[in-house]
Amino acid sequence: MSLQRQLAASPAERHARRLSSLATRCLLMEANLTPKPGLVDRRGSGAHHDLTLALMARSAHSLTPMFHQLALQSWRRPADIALRQTAGRLGREGEAVMMRETGGVNTHRGAIWALGLLVSAAAMCGGSGSPAQIAATAARLAQLPDAAAPKLFSNGQRASSRYRLPGAREEAQQGFPHVMNLALPQLWHSRQQGADVNAARLNALMAIMTSLSDTCVLSRAGMAGLAAMQQGARAVLAAGGVQHPAGQQALAVLDAQMLALNASPGGAADLLSAALFLDRVRVGAPASL
Repeated sequence: MSLQRQLAASPAERHARRLSSLATRCLLMEANLTPKPGLVDRRGSGAHHDLTLALMARSAHSLTPMFHQLALQSWRRPADIALRQTAGRLGREGEAVMMRETGGVNTHRGAIWALGLLVSAAAMCGGSGSPAQIAATAARLAQLPDAAAPKLFSNGQRASSRYRLPGAREEAQQGFPHVMNLALPQLWHSRQQGADVNAARLNALMAIMTSLSDTCVLSRAGMAGLAAMQQGARAVLAAGGVQHPAGQQALAVLDAQMLALNASPGGAADLLSAALFLDRVRVGAPASL
């Protein structure tokens, strides 16, 4: 067998293909989930003027090679400075590809951080592992410094600093608590209660939104917008979730509020993608599902 075929047949390459395809698929699942309050979905652009569903799809597909390289470079490696710097470099390169594909529109910067870490962590765990194991491994990697990281603050980091609230960096360093403690339990509970796939995922999104200090919302609508998001999401779940008419009505009210505030909970959407990834890794489902 040639060296090229041996590499293609190696466990690292097989799992890298699986994990990168799965990560991309989870971005597409999140983008297509409908109806989402203030976010791009199959109905339209939500509170955005520069995003479309087609653009989100192109962005997601552009990130597949980055996820693939992250998985390959992370295969069964420990969390150390060298891997953290490699992951940071690959993430920045992936972001540059994304920005070229979208004409400079930030579609998935937050997802590159969250999903990139989880893809690396899954590969570090040998391509599998429980959600808790993968999240904890990702946290160890996120806690390490990356000397080459740019010093400029993103909009989300500025909002986090201004309002003195945790952002995406802290979420990862703490092991993705909104994914582990809210999104995944709600996703699994909704399924057990008979909710269909769409309703279960929307309920998981609502669970994240009940307490997340979403810096995308803070950047656009301040603390008033954040309070509206959290209270509205709680109302959806208190009404039984999206699988019930009362929950659907509460979701419509929340959607109208987010649009009126020009607020889009992009941070929550990124974490939903992360939850979907951990859920699919957990059940070992193929990336096509």
